[in-house]
Amino acid sequence: MNARTPTLRAALLGALAAMAAALPGAAAAAGQDEIIVQSTTSTANSGFFDQVLPQFEARTGIKVKVVAVGTGQALRNAANCDGDVVLVHAPGAEADFVAKGLGVRRHPLMSNDFVIVGPAADPAGIAGMRDAAAAMARIAAAGAPFASRGDDSGTHKAERRLWRAAGLDPDPATDRWLRELGAGMGATLNAAAGMGAYALTDRATWLAFANKADLRIMVEGDPRLLNHYGVILVNPARCPNVNAKAGQAFIDWLLSDEGRAAIAGARVHGAQLFRPAKPQEKTR
Repeated sequence: MNARTPTLRAALLGALAAMAAALPGAAAAAGQDEIIVQSTTSTANSGFFDQVLPQFEARTGIKVKVVAVGTGQALRNAANCDGDVVLVHAPGAEADFVAKGLGVRRHPLMSNDFVIVGPAADPAGIAGMRDAAAAMARIAAAGAPFASRGDDSGTHKAERRLWRAAGLDPDPATDRWLRELGAGMGATLNAAAGMGAYALTDRATWLAFANKADLRIMVEGDPRLLNHYGVILVNPARCPNVNAKAGQAFIDWLLSDEGRAAIAGARVHGAQLFRPAKPQEKTR
């Protein structure tokens, strides 16, 4: 057992519990019908949760608080018992999280894809390419600015996989064209737009991103750009504060026909944000 103090959970739910206790006749069990979901910035920035969560809350009465950070930070927060459910997009890291006993089981949830965007001038000449690794190699060879999240997020992990596939291991300390920002996807796209740089982004955030300036999608369609999301219940045997019943209810709903329809129906500017995964046999 390594259940450390759930500081983030206390910060998010403590105030709610205090307010509830101050109300006449308020339920003493404030927080029993609330969960914290540690998730990525893409699900929040794209407006996905704004469309899906009200449907779950109306169906179950369970309130969902989302902590939107990079995948690496979301998994670290959950490992510190700060949350009930993890919804992220780094299958390898998710499998490791479960293997270490930090989560109960990874359920494939939904997917979309990554795209490489860049300035209309396209100094690296990658527009229209289908080989994402080859495109990254061209960017490096041209020394063209590349805005990297640099935050151990699922997108940053995908970027590093593409550099490796290109036979490269760029270092921002010596490769000055690589600008590691340590920022979320929206901030990284803003920086890319401002400096005329290339960037890797998930399509959902790109669709919702308003400040595109002269950025365009340059590379898409490579199978290596597929972007898979999973959902995991934080292990209550390790973290006794986990609201396992409500957390599992959320997961079960997402995987149900109703939840899958909600995922498929989430759109921005008429475009579908995510494709629900195929139904999986339920096991415990």
